[in-house]
Amino acid sequence: MPDHLNQLDAALAAYPRADLLEGPTPIQKLARLSRLPELNGCNLYVKRDDLTGLGGGGNKLRKLEFLLGEALAENADTLVTWGGFQSNHARLTAAVAARHGLACELILTPSAVRTDNDFCHNGNVLLDGLFGAKVHRLSRGVTPDSYATELVAKLKQQGKKPFVMPLGGSSPRGSLGYAACAAEILHQADALDLQFDRIIVPNGSAGTHSGLLAGMTLAGCATKIVGYSVLASEEQAMATTLEKTRQTLHLLDSNATLNEGTINVDGSERGDAYGAPTEAMLEAVRLLASHEGLLTDPVYGGKAFAGLLAAVRRGDYPAGSHLLFVMTGGLPGLFAYRSAFD
Repeated sequence: MPDHLNQLDAALAAYPRADLLEGPTPIQKLARLSRLPELNGCNLYVKRDDLTGLGGGGNKLRKLEFLLGEALAENADTLVTWGGFQSNHARLTAAVAARHGLACELILTPSAVRTDNDFCHNGNVLLDGLFGAKVHRLSRGVTPDSYATELVAKLKQQGKKPFVMPLGGSSPRGSLGYAACAAEILHQADALDLQFDRIIVPNGSAGTHSGLLAGMTLAGCATKIVGYSVLASEEQAMATTLEKTRQTLHLLDSNATLNEGTINVDGSERGDAYGAPTEAMLEAVRLLASHEGLLTDPVYGGKAFAGLLAAVRRGDYPAGSHLLFVMTGGLPGLFAYRSAFD
């Protein structure tokens, strides 16, 4: 595997990249949770991507390293992106723009399932304004990508150089951030003398899952990755993850091939809709907080961790298994879901 890892590192070095992280994020064992009888002797670990420092942290910074690298190479002066009111990607795009002295235009779409005051004005929405972004709140029914097209045209007419960040940062270029994370995990596992039996991630816009799988594939690692869909149906998420993994892998090595059988998406924890609270999510967030003092968000990490807990409790993994949960951050979203936890 070392030769394959060197190949992965060299492939990533071919793309411009802004330094947004403060070194590798730690891997920590969930010691108290792992001792619970209901977890059947499995060893749970977390990859603390919530500990990336800029802008409140979270997985989107890894994607933004490569997207911002591309934007700076094009001499962009304005970042444009869109997402829901509580978009972690929008919040971190605003923070990155502030750090680099760029203007930022955020296009935010309302939720079909939450309209309470905390959701509309607290959490990520509050931070977007603090970071100095100009926020465009769309009415229901307005298409964000068409709005973005018109906004970009206006900015160009004003003499600005806008760069459009894709939804969730999850283009193939953005997904390279998690191919880099795959290399980081493999180096850390080697230092810890561990081999993980599964890596578990939330799957929303699919960039985290796709990037990890592309990186692991090029590194020659057979560790399976399970993504819990929180946005699309299981079938849609499978198709999106397959296509993005292929595209990301092509950026790394045009001759590399992907085995479709390595795509593993579970739609059991999505709930009624994207962002809709579930009882399993609420229980998972509380369990992680009360036993380990760690906070995960209600939209992505909470649902994926609920899926991991359900699988372990069912006995899907034998005793002694080493399971790595990628903790993707999104902490500000907790404050937007206060009423759900009440």
